[in-house]
Amino acid sequence: MTYSIDEIVSMTGAERHGFCPAGISWLLTDSRSLCFPAETLFFALKTKRNDGHNYIRELYKRGVRNFVVSYLPDNMADYQETNFLLVRDTLAALQTLAAAHRQHFDIPVIGVTGSNGKTIIKEWLYQLLEPDYAVTRSPKSYNSQIGVPLSVWLLNRQSEIGIFEAGISRKDEMRQLWKIIKPTIGVISNIGLAHQENFQSLQDKCVEKLRLFQDCDVVIYNGDNDLIQSCVDKSIITAREIAWSRKNQDKPLFISSVVKGQDSTEITYRYIGLENKFTIPFIDDASIEDALHCLAVCIYLMVPPEKITERMARLEPLAMRLEVKDGKQGCIIINDSYNSDISSLGIALDFMARRQDDKQRSRTLILSDILQSGWSVHELYRRVSQLVESRGITKLIGIGDDISSEKKRFDVPEKYFFKTTEDFLKSDL
Repeated sequence: MTYSIDEIVSMTGAERHGFCPAGISWLLTDSRSLCFPAETLFFALKTKRNDGHNYIRELYKRGVRNFVVSYLPDNMADYQETNFLLVRDTLAALQTLAAAHRQHFDIPVIGVTGSNGKTIIKEWLYQLLEPDYAVTRSPKSYNSQIGVPLSVWLLNRQSEIGIFEAGISRKDEMRQLWKIIKPTIGVISNIGLAHQENFQSLQDKCVEKLRLFQDCDVVIYNGDNDLIQSCVDKSIITAREIAWSRKNQDKPLFISSVVKGQDSTEITYRYIGLENKFTIPFIDDASIEDALHCLAVCIYLMVPPEKITERMARLEPLAMRLEVKDGKQGCIIINDSYNSDISSLGIALDFMARRQDDKQRSRTLILSDILQSGWSVHELYRRVSQLVESRGITKLIGIGDDISSEKKRFDVPEKYFFKTTEDFLKSDL
């Protein structure tokens, strides 16, 4: 989605300096990740280690013309045709903008919190729901005060469901994340010792995490976890509860059997008197618990049992997200075949660009058609070509009808295009 700079000013309450028309589609907090300068709004965040204001001149030279700042540059005359949006706190402005963007969507939004397993639950839910919904989710583990607004900003007109992680490290942080995510479905994985130094007790931390669910339609959790159950009982949560249990048959979702095999686990469950079963290709306890949380979400969203069974059996580990392997002839392979969207492509190319070694390796991209982007083929591959060129790709192998039809857009030293994977494998490359 694109907002005019006037709309951005209204949404953030910023004081505008400069009156150049602009359309904003991308938010940037790290200057190294710049992809689409003309459509980018840079937030000059100040942290203990750095100050984003130090990168404004560099970004201006690279084509960025829209900045959110907490103080103006000394030499304003050097920045022609530029908009500076002056705010008291740039991080708060980023969060306010994302929260305003979230209000445009009346769709199911799943908020996932807990000490461990958030990313796995989010990614497995994506695998389970993607065949039925256009899913927008947090990239990687974007669950912080900065990561959450950047994640929610990815919601677009094609989004039919959102899945976002929320992580906290101290008290009173969840309130701000709740404003941004506003989940309708809440999932709490578990409560462990991570970031415990800023909380008086595990119960104190659990109560803080549950604040994410204050206006949810349903909250999903492990009903056998006494700490979580106790905190849910004490919290002011009016949502419906789906507390699954392996012990208590009176819980809404009862897990009657968990049978581990050599490399898979068969799980039998009963919901509203109906019994079904499925198998997951994992045997560790953490994966079993994560799968049960996902099961409860699927049941709430009325995914048919036969689809749950079919898709649970195909759950994939998260190693395919930016997995780094040693290839032949000294190559390094970055495997991101788990995802196929332009945001994930940008993250993968950024990841590649930041890997430094002393061998000055060339950069090759093998890319198949990106489906369900919401853009026309021409617009999609115009943006992809910008990404490819900005990240120094020297060799491109495109596979698919769509990318092949747009091959003239790519200005790289070497480029090859194939209609199918089979054609590529038969080639001499």
